[in-house]
Amino acid sequence: MKKLLLLTLVMMFSHQAMADPFLSTFFRFKGVKPMDNDLYNESCGECHYAYQAGLLPKRSWEKMMLPEELEDHFGEVAELDEEDRVELLNLLVENAADTSFYKRSMKISRSIPEDATPLRITEVPYIKRKHKPMTDKYVKNNPKVKSLINCNACHREIDKGIFDDDTILIPNYGYWSEIKDD
Repeated sequence: MKKLLLLTLVMMFSHQAMADPFLSTFFRFKGVKPMDNDLYNESCGECHYAYQAGLLPKRSWEKMMLPEELEDHFGEVAELDEEDRVELLNLLVENAADTSFYKRSMKISRSIPEDATPLRITEVPYIKRKHKPMTDKYVKNNPKVKSLINCNACHREIDKGIFDDDTILIPNYGYWSEIKDD
């Protein structure tokens, strides 16, 4: 019995388990996998919130991390030496939405057409659908939010990979779970 439990745990955290639809049905977590890599958090978090890899598919990260793409990274030059670029690329691909067994990452992955390669999290169909009720009142006209790219302004548990409604606190308005029906 102990061997079976150990084998199950090993498989649960292996890439094989993530790729196996049967195992991923039973062994998955809510939200997205938190990013606890110092190089990633320091390199990417220097200019913006270091978004979790599970918010985009691996093809998006592969394109975004191309040297020529980093030369114009949303209007900025993202300077990385080649060794760091490759390490970050591998980290992002290994934890991307379409390789994850985290529930929200799986939903994100399923929402993206196979021929699409979104480079912005706000372009992901699942994310767009979840944020549709977010009117200008809560976002653009809110000086503490200003844009949907400012995820950490409202998502209070974002560092843990939790995006549940009851953890969303809209600055100047309150918890989303309490105000969304108003």
